Amino acid sequence: MMMLFDDSGGQPLASVILVVDDAIETLSMLCDALSQEGYTVLCASSAEEALERFELIVPDGVLLDAVMPGIDGFELCRRLKATPPWSHVPIIFMTGLSETEEIVRGFSSGGVDYVVKPLRIPEVLARLATHVRNARVTRLAREAVDIAGMGTLVLDGQGRIAWHSPQAQRALQDAFGGRVTSGDGSIERWLVQAAEKGELTCDLPDGRQLVARYIGVSGLSEVMLLLNVETSLQAQRRLQQATLTPRETEVLSWLAKGKTNRDIAEILSMSHRTVNKHLEHIFEKLGVETRSAATAIAGQFLQQG
Repeated sequence: MMMLFDDSGGQPLASVILVVDDAIETLSMLCDALSQEGYTVLCASSAEEALERFELIVPDGVLLDAVMPGIDGFELCRRLKATPPWSHVPIIFMTGLSETEEIVRGFSSGGVDYVVKPLRIPEVLARLATHVRNARVTRLAREAVDIAGMGTLVLDGQGRIAWHSPQAQRALQDAFGGRVTSGDGSIERWLVQAAEKGELTCDLPDGRQLVARYIGVSGLSEVMLLLNVETSLQAQRRLQQATLTPRETEVLSWLAKGKTNRDIAEILSMSHRTVNKHLEHIFEKLGVETRSAATAIAGQFLQQG
């Protein structure tokens, strides 16, 4: 199984789950179970506390007790769904009420599902994982489709295409002869390699290139890529328009030759910290996030220079 990480320290990016219940024993049980599954868990014992948690961080999912003193779960759900920045978060009701009227009330207030108390933890985990994943893909589809003319694609934890935008579909079809997926997995392996390296290009028969750029983890071991078909001149222009300083150009040149930060520091007689600072500026100017992506752009330029 392919495990993908954030850019900060090699740790898996965990989904954040808010558990809202006035019963301390339920909070404790769920917090333990969710933590063991790798979630980051927030707890609230009332609707007011839950709203305070949302002000601090927007979770990826909510497990919500339907019946609580004061503002009950149904009213809290309606308030969350009426707040645009929070409305995408999936809410699963936890209830001892199994009557049809109460179930309908939960769905009508904005809940996506419900589990009946006493809770069966495996069922709760399965339902939660499904709804968190679906909500993420839906939000990405709504907010990140065809960013700046480039297509958007999501790979799941197995390296399979979980979702793609229309522009991404056209880019893959241009590159792989009308195919979006391949029977032998070669297209999927190329996309996984692009995610691991940060950026990868594929030459097309007409002289253009398919560029796949990793832009981040989208949740539950899923990663997001931007796809674009561009000419070789466009690739050169990205570097030429970066307005690098002479020193930054030297650093990038040695980076493209496979030198480490320590090697570059010794070659250019500068501190390791200064090299890191130059690279930060280079990445920002090139519009990339990783050294492998910067190397790919610089390598293309140097080969043609």
